[in-house]
This record gives sequence, C-alpha cells and structure tokens, in this order.
Amino acid sequence: MKLEKQHKEYIEWLNELKVKIGKAQIKAAVSANSELIKLYWEIGKELFNKQDWGNAVVETLSNDLKNEFPEMKGFSRRNLYYMKSFYLFYKTDFEKVQQLVAQIPWGHNIKIFSKSDNVEKAIFYLKETIENNWSRDILDMQIENNLYERQGKAITNFSNSLPKPKYDLANQTLKDPYLFDFLTLKKDADEKSIEEQLTKHITQFLLELGKGFAFIGRQYHLEIGEKDYYIDLLFYHTKLRCYIVIELKATGFKPEYAGKLNFYLSAIDEVLKSEDENPTIGILLCKERDKIEAEYALRGMSQPIGIAEYKLSKAIPKEIKSELPTIEEIELATTKAIRNAGKSDK
Repeated sequence: MKLEKQHKEYIEWLNELKVKIGKAQIKAAVSANSELIKLYWEIGKELFNKQDWGNAVVETLSNDLKNEFPEMKGFSRRNLYYMKSFYLFYKTDFEKVQQLVAQIPWGHNIKIFSKSDNVEKAIFYLKETIENNWSRDILDMQIENNLYERQGKAITNFSNSLPKPKYDLANQTLKDPYLFDFLTLKKDADEKSIEEQLTKHITQFLLELGKGFAFIGRQYHLEIGEKDYYIDLLFYHTKLRCYIVIELKATGFKPEYAGKLNFYLSAIDEVLKSEDENPTIGILLCKERDKIEAEYALRGMSQPIGIAEYKLSKAIPKEIKSELPTIEEIELATTKAIRNAGKSDK
C-alpha cells in the first residue's frame, strides 16, 4: 500500500512538473520571440539612421552578419529591408504596439505592417491574430478579405436594445458584408441551397462568423401556440453568452423580414434563454440592403437585430483548409457552450 501511495504521489508530482515545464517552455518561446523582434527593431532603426550611406550598405551588412553569425537566420538582404520598413511603420507608435508585435512571429508581423496603411489597422490585426491564434495563411486571408473594414459595420439597433457593457462587443461581432467565398452556388441560389452549403462547409462558415460562435442547428424547430416555426440557423456565442439566430434571405432586404426575426428572438428568449444569459441576438443576412430602409425598419424593434449583406464570389484558398477546426472540434465547442449554459442555471 505504501509503494502504491508513493507511486500515485510520484505520478501526481510528475504531472505537476510537466505542467510547470510546459509553461516555462511557452514563456521561453515568447521571450525569445520578444527579444528577436526588439533586435529587428534596433537593426531597422540603425539602417534608417545610416540611409545616407546608400543602398549598398544593406548588401554589405547582410553578408557580414551572415558570416559572423552563421547559425542565425534572418540576415538576408530582403529581411534587412523588412526590418527598416518595420521601424519606419511604427516609428512614432512603438510604445503602443511593442507588447503586441512581440507576441507574434516575425512572418506574421511582416504580413501586417506591409499590408496595413495605418497603425490602427495594424493594431486591429495584431490583436485579432493573438486572440484567435491565426496561422499566417489565415491572417493573410483575413487581410485580403478586408476584415478590418467590414468589422462592426452591420446596421444594428444594439445601442437601444442591449445593456451598455454588451453593446460594443456585440457590435464588433457583426460584419458587413459577410463573404461566403467558399460556397459553390449560382448567383440566383435560393435560401435552402445557401443553408445547405453553409452547414456543409460549417468550418469555413464559423471562420467567417468569427471567434465565439458555436453551431447548434439548422432549421431549428420551435412550437409556438399551435404552430410550428423553423429558424434558419441557430448558434450560441460563448463570449456574449447568448443565443444567436441567423436568418438568410436570397433577395434584397424587406422591412417585414426584421419583424419576423424579432418574433423569433422573443420566442428563443422565452423557450431557451436562462435568466443569467443575455438577450438573444438576430442577424439578418440579405443579398443586398438599403441602409436607410434598414435603419427605419429597426426603429422601435425591442430585440437586438443586425442587418448585413452577404457576398458569393471568390473561392477560399486551399492551403488554409488544414488550419480550420474539424467538425468534431465544433461539436465539442457546442456541447461545452450548452453544458456551461446549463450549469449556470443551477
């Protein structure tokens, strides 16, 4: 019994040490990356200060550094020019971004500062990359798809229908337009076809929706009174702690669409929402919408609704497929979200 107890204690102790070592490895990796980014910043600054020596100095410096530090990569002529561009881009704002740029790899940093036309845009992509742990391919796709310009651009009534602490987060959760580039549909596809394709390609759909969305179901059944109703797509948002109803329209926006969605949200709040969860949010996705008409339609609506367009165009790059979550991972996230919501009821 004593040996068994010692063995059990040893296993527990070993597991504790493994966790500590793992955390130390992560810290060491982050620290090493941070020091490397600082070094590149300093080299970029030096190159800027010596620019009156002409461009030939870059080639000379590249050769000398590679000879002196053969075990280190990153001293190519091209990379030295990136260091100089890095310094110039953040020159007056480095204190603001120093911690952010130190948390992501150099290759991600190059993508961001070389494809951003201002520091605020770069900060947005830095924060999103850190929060979502994007690979370089996914980061590149999000930049190419103009996520910064689309984020928080949907027409909503959130300022009047949500408590202030939740308003900003909910607003930034929505985009306009949504890009369903991964769907293989004709331009005149009907709503059923779009729903089928979105659920078939649920991993790409969740990537476009953003972090926090857990898929619950398509054509979600509600029995209200003596009638049956079916919600196009139902999600749970783990950050907002609320259900999200998405209604798809294969036509342009019509004011009556908002009224029907408002009805669905009231029903979900009554049937599914627990007392400590936030009000259900509705997203109405239309092929096109008139801004003024949409704003008028939302006036007086009691439930939080966002209206946005969706686009069916380009194809998603093949190389990012391996970076997307699997169906099993999505199902696990959904199960956890619902389980956590159930625990909070007790």
